[in-house]
Amino acid sequence: MFHGSIVALITPFRAGKLDEEALLRLVEWHVEQGTHGIVPVGTTGESPTLTHDEHCRVVELVVQQVAGRIPVIAGAGSNNPVEAIEYTLYAERVGADATLHVAGYYNRPNQEGLYHHFKALHDATAKPIILYNIPPRAVVDLQPATIARLAQLPRIAGVKDATGDLARPLAERQLINKPFAWLSGEDGTAVAYNIGGGQGCISVTANVAPKLVAEVQNLTLAGQWQEARELQDKLIPLHQAMFLEPSPAGAKYATSLLGLCSDECRLPVMPLAEATRERIRSAMQQLNLL
Repeated sequence: MFHGSIVALITPFRAGKLDEEALLRLVEWHVEQGTHGIVPVGTTGESPTLTHDEHCRVVELVVQQVAGRIPVIAGAGSNNPVEAIEYTLYAERVGADATLHVAGYYNRPNQEGLYHHFKALHDATAKPIILYNIPPRAVVDLQPATIARLAQLPRIAGVKDATGDLARPLAERQLINKPFAWLSGEDGTAVAYNIGGGQGCISVTANVAPKLVAEVQNLTLAGQWQEARELQDKLIPLHQAMFLEPSPAGAKYATSLLGLCSDECRLPVMPLAEATRERIRSAMQQLNLL
């Protein structure tokens, strides 16, 4: 079962190209810092602006560097099921432990269309699939009844919930009667989500403060809710700063301050304003990260 702090890994660039050396350095740092799992080439990994070859190369390098020490859930989503299956099979071939799939953006299927999209992916792979429900980006919303229907398929193993609706895990747990990974897709509500039955968070802030984000998750998994809330309170300014401007510009800038990679993003994501940079630096200093 997937659980804990699972970093939505940034994809480092230098001079417009994939920075493979920095990518390997980031992966090793996350393992050392106690991150529980890694998602390469998700939205935070700028998957929409990676070429096909870059997408595959990032997955391959991350799997190789992790070397089985923590789970790798490879981003493989597309609104085109043919492309999604291709990325899924590639991730399976190079040794990823699971794949993460969004669907629906632009073509806006109904619930039946969403079900059959994910079923086609399920039927094409032998590895677990994590559903990614993010209505703000995808426009469509995987409803609890559809998630429960998909969960009847043996390799649908969990959901990354970025709906912002803290009642979702409660409603879905009434409908799903098998081991299932409920993973928050929002750092700011991760503790509250776990109170409702979640087991982890696919985190942007973990790019910057992996040890602290992992500790929050460890505390919730141990039922130490007061301690988890107190640490989460300290992290909230950093969580907020990560999204003052379009992601992953904030995460990349913060990671660059740690000397791990450059802050370079691809268009249409722009460099941060100086006021945002100052907010990020201040939040990191408050947490003794700088």
